[in-house]
Amino acid sequence: MSTDTSLPHTPLPDTPVPEDTTSRFSAQIREATASAHSTAERSSYLAALVGGTLPLRGYGRLIAQHHAVYEALEGGNDAMRDDPVAAAFVDDAVVRLPALERDLVAVLGDSWTDAPEATLVPATVEYRDRLREVRTTWPGGWVGHQYVRYLGDLSGGLFIRRAIESNYGIDRDSGTAFYDFPEVPDPGAWKDAYRARLDAAGWDAAERRRITDEILAAYDWNTRLLEELGV
Repeated sequence: MSTDTSLPHTPLPDTPVPEDTTSRFSAQIREATASAHSTAERSSYLAALVGGTLPLRGYGRLIAQHHAVYEALEGGNDAMRDDPVAAAFVDDAVVRLPALERDLVAVLGDSWTDAPEATLVPATVEYRDRLREVRTTWPGGWVGHQYVRYLGDLSGGLFIRRAIESNYGIDRDSGTAFYDFPEVPDPGAWKDAYRARLDAAGWDAAERRRITDEILAAYDWNTRLLEELGV
């Protein structure tokens, strides 16, 4: 599998990543992304969603964006099963695409693909296209995108689920299946195991830096996605 990572993405400022590959890569990522993670949580759209002031079909707009993102991300699962490093990160227990399709039908109806709420915002299109490139060219970058999405889903996503269900009177059978992980009984343990795999992956300092930059780009796309949804 090629490791060409020259594909374009949003330029980001330099972020210091320790050159010592004996230190934990997961800790390096957490330090490098602390600010980006906080920024991604401060959008007016997300505030309206968790505050219950958004119409239910407005929530459908976010589901549609996530559907495009996960279709691209999880479309790389089969290819990555054959990669000597990335294969360890393929986990069918967290696959989200079928759940997102159920949520779209529940919130927007059987003809959700034709609904205006299903229109993708520009940041989602860029994000999706980048994922489609990375999933066939760069295992490390693909893992980086996994890190942003799945660890976020199993962290802040659990809070968002509670807020949505409380505000809109729905549940996993009527719109929040995306946030339900029946095969992950202990999210904390799952995240710890994922970080341990990151630490054991054996990427050198240069590759760690490239993956960290890609993770920061993913945070940027997620932040812009929410901003472009507006309220």
